[in-house]
Amino acid sequence: MSESDRQAPLVDKAALRRHFGRAAAAYESTAVLQDRVGQNLLERLDFLRCTPEWILDLGAGTGLQSRRLNRRFPKARVVAVDIAHPMLLEARRRKGWRQRQSFCQGDAEALPLRSASIDLVYANLCLQWSALDQTLAEIARVLRPGGLLLFTTLGPDTLTELRQSFAAVDAQPHVHPFLDMHDVGDSLQQRGFVDPILDVDHFSLEYGELAHLLRELRGIGAGNALSGRARGLWTPRRWRALSAAYERWRTHGRLPAHYEVIYAHAWAPEPRDVRGETPARAPLRFHPRGKAAG
Repeated sequence: MSESDRQAPLVDKAALRRHFGRAAAAYESTAVLQDRVGQNLLERLDFLRCTPEWILDLGAGTGLQSRRLNRRFPKARVVAVDIAHPMLLEARRRKGWRQRQSFCQGDAEALPLRSASIDLVYANLCLQWSALDQTLAEIARVLRPGGLLLFTTLGPDTLTELRQSFAAVDAQPHVHPFLDMHDVGDSLQQRGFVDPILDVDHFSLEYGELAHLLRELRGIGAGNALSGRARGLWTPRRWRALSAAYERWRTHGRLPAHYEVIYAHAWAPEPRDVRGETPARAPLRFHPRGKAAG
């Protein structure tokens, strides 16, 4: 995939803010997968040498992972950034914060932070909502030399059942297109990150009815925010066609929803030495399954 493809403005940011804003109050009780993946991502810090003073939790939502980062690094200041202001308002109301905590509304493609001000960027399942190259360029800008980027994002097999079922009804975009692991790795290298390591895990959630899945997606703010999405309400006839198309996936009385989760970490480059040379980079490494130690 070309750089221009990764930069394509696929998401209506105003719609994205509305969706996540409406989901704020009930987000933590609904976002079960996001919580599990976020905890898995935090566990990777056990294998990485990192003692940050300033941490950015990008796409912080209601601050669940920010609070965990806050407890893990009690001497660090955690900056929770999210595109939806109601999410941050909900985060402020939550218990469990230490004193060294900040909240800031902002877009991942234009971070409201000083250059070279952050030691650790943690981003759990948020980068898929923005143009990857632009977001990584912003992360590279705000990271201090040698700083760590630790993130998860969704791969192209995510919600494949829902994507194919919608395709059986019409040709409109309904499910966000997700980049594969190799495109993510290429973008990390092109943005100057050092020693990137990526691997993939797969999750399957089950539902009694399609309506339950769609209600949960809306409940975490993951509604259709594509710029080219169709407007208007669905007719009963189209809804029945969609439900019938999804039924072919039913197994043992349940409807599955598959998620492909990409885990990645990489380092911001150190300053050039007196000869104008940067330290040698290790080759890009992919781990098809399981956790990678840095």
